[in-house]
Amino acid sequence: MPSFEFLKKTDPEIYEVVKNEIYRQRNELEMIASENFTSLAIMEAMGSVLTNKYSEGYPKKRYYGGNQFIDVSESLAIERAKKLFNAEHANVQPHSGSQANMAAYFSILDIGDKILGVDLACGGHLTHGSPVNFSGKWYKVATYFVDKETQMFDYDEIRKKALEEKPKLILCGYTAYPRTVHFEEFGKIAQEVGAYLMADIAHIAGLVVSGVHPHPFPHCNIVTSTTHKTLRGPRGGLILSKADLAEKIDKAIFPGMQGGPLDHVIAAKAVCFLEAMKPEFREYNKQIVKNAKALAEGLMEDGLDLVSGGTDNHLVLVDLTKKNVTGKEAQELLNSVNIIVNKNTIPFDTRPPWHGSGIRIGTPALTTRGLKESDIKHIAGLIAKVIDNRDDEDIKKKVREEVAHVCDRFPLYPELG
Repeated sequence: MPSFEFLKKTDPEIYEVVKNEIYRQRNELEMIASENFTSLAIMEAMGSVLTNKYSEGYPKKRYYGGNQFIDVSESLAIERAKKLFNAEHANVQPHSGSQANMAAYFSILDIGDKILGVDLACGGHLTHGSPVNFSGKWYKVATYFVDKETQMFDYDEIRKKALEEKPKLILCGYTAYPRTVHFEEFGKIAQEVGAYLMADIAHIAGLVVSGVHPHPFPHCNIVTSTTHKTLRGPRGGLILSKADLAEKIDKAIFPGMQGGPLDHVIAAKAVCFLEAMKPEFREYNKQIVKNAKALAEGLMEDGLDLVSGGTDNHLVLVDLTKKNVTGKEAQELLNSVNIIVNKNTIPFDTRPPWHGSGIRIGTPALTTRGLKESDIKHIAGLIAKVIDNRDDEDIKKKVREEVAHVCDRFPLYPELG
């Protein structure tokens, strides 16, 4: 295990940052849906000498010498990703999910082509066509929404929108949608209108490979993902596709938009994919969903409204409208008792994203720590209690004590000392 002795000696200030962050992660309940805790093996790969190498190009087609071992690492990552996701092609070089999306667009679109993506407040990502993002600046964007009553997708309405707009690319896969994504239905729509179909499964990748959420293949042409979140790997991106797009995608990444890949991160991705093939990883993701359902039940029993009335995956979206508190205020309030969530917009939100009318809460990180349904329901009660008694310092003090007790029961990285 790393001792950090060299860091402590060379840069005491950054050493203190690392030490304090370990302490923070151990002593707070991490419930941001997009965060998780990697294995120590993944962290070792990321902190290895592989960070020293430059390797522009692809295995056995490099512009620099000395890549014989890097080629082994990246080839392992590629083959494992293809096997894990049942994909015909994989590119493991994107530095992030956003860059994976950008490269995917570059591979099949020209500037000015039309994409059909979901509204940001209905669960979309900035790279799905937001006007402040490259996707909204470089491409024509048509938008679909969730149904106002059910707050879930109405595929007949999405089909009508697609037939009306005739996009070149249809996007599915979301950052704050608590329900199942029916890729087969999107595939039928894309085929009918003659569009490419791309799924961004950054949030649900672990659920997909564990068989607890429908698979985007063979319905999608391109699938992008991050390698953290429910996949529980290093921070990074991934592009999967059918074989006919392999060359275009590879050229879009290099030389199209990236130079040297992050070889230490790619090695960590390879470790992540290997871990995700193990039976215990499948059980882990099943538990994520069980915990999310317990969280939803607990929050609703304690009087909180949930977008769509529940969840099918790893997250819930709390609608705080009736509580007369903004998402930003609720985030800060829960942060003060060491429960970490993020503010979020809700469908058709009247508040701007910086404040939002909701909070997004997920179970991947706490499931990694070993919490089960009864533990999560207890935490749901603490969340509701703090929101309902936001000005009561005695209650907040008691909740902090409860949080500390939970953290002690489920220690994080004890090997790090």
